[in-house]
Amino acid sequence: MAGPPVAVVHACTRDGRGGSPTAVVIDDATLTDGDRHAITRGTGTSHTAFIDTGTADAPTVRFFTSAGELTNCGHGTIAAQAVLLHRSGAAERRGWQRTAGRTFATTAIRRGDGVEVWFDQGAVTLADGATGGIVAALGLRRADIPAGVRVASPGTPRLLVPVQDHATLRSIRPDFARLATECRRLGYLGCFVYALAPAASTAAARMFAPAIGVDEDIANANSAGCLAAHLLDTSGNGDIEVHQGDALNRPSSIFASATDTGSGIVASIGGVVDLAPIPGRPPGARAA
Repeated sequence: MAGPPVAVVHACTRDGRGGSPTAVVIDDATLTDGDRHAITRGTGTSHTAFIDTGTADAPTVRFFTSAGELTNCGHGTIAAQAVLLHRSGAAERRGWQRTAGRTFATTAIRRGDGVEVWFDQGAVTLADGATGGIVAALGLRRADIPAGVRVASPGTPRLLVPVQDHATLRSIRPDFARLATECRRLGYLGCFVYALAPAASTAAARMFAPAIGVDEDIANANSAGCLAAHLLDTSGNGDIEVHQGDALNRPSSIFASATDTGSGIVASIGGVVDLAPIPGRPPGARAA
C-alpha cells in the first residue's frame, strides 16, 4: 500500500546553498506511529515533520527521527511552515503551530532564494551543566573549553559547550556510542558545541545527538535559540547567526534573537528554506 507523499526540502540554507534535508508529510489519521517511523527511515533524512491540517488555524506538527518521536524540532518547524506556505499559494503566511501541547506563533514569507520562516521558541531555561564523561566522549580536553558549560532547555535539555576556536570545533571526532550513553544518563538531548566569532554576532557550531539517533545534525534551530538565550544572560546581547553543517558539507544558517521578559528569557528563531526539491517522493523512500 502506498504511503502519503513525502516532500523533502532544505531547511536553514546559507546564501542559497546547503541546508538540512528535511522530510515533510501531510499526516493521515490512518497512519500508526510504526508507519511514521517506517516513513522516516525511508526518507534518508535525519528528521521528518508530520503535519495534521485538521485544524487549519493551528496545525499540529509531530517530529520523528529513525530512533523515535521528538518533543519538538526547530528546523523541522521551519521546514513544515515553508511547505504550508507553498501549499497555500500565498506570498506570506502568519499563523500558529501546535506541537507537544504548546501553541506558538509562526511567520513564513516568500523571498528570492526560498521561504523565510520565523517562529516563537518560547521560554528557555538555563542552568549550570554536569559533564560527566561528555568532554572525553567528544574527544576534547578541559583546556579546550574556555568557560563553563550550561544546560539550556526550551522543553528538552541539551548541553551548550563552548570551545576555544573554530579549529578546535572542526577537529572534534566524538565517540558516538559513549556520548549517547552519557547524554542518556544525564538526561540531555545532545551536545551543542560552539565557537564565537570575535564580534560575537555569529557563531560556528556542531550539534551531536546520537542519543536520539542523529550523530551530527546539519542544523539545530532550537539549540541556536538556546545559545541566544545564554548569550543574552551572560553578555546582554541575544542576537546571533549560527553557522552549522560545514563539517558535513551542508552549510546552514540559523538566526536567533532572545529577549528577557522579566519573568524569563524567550527566543525567536528564523531560517530560509529551499523548496526546489519539493516535488515527489525522495529516492529510496519507502511507503508506509
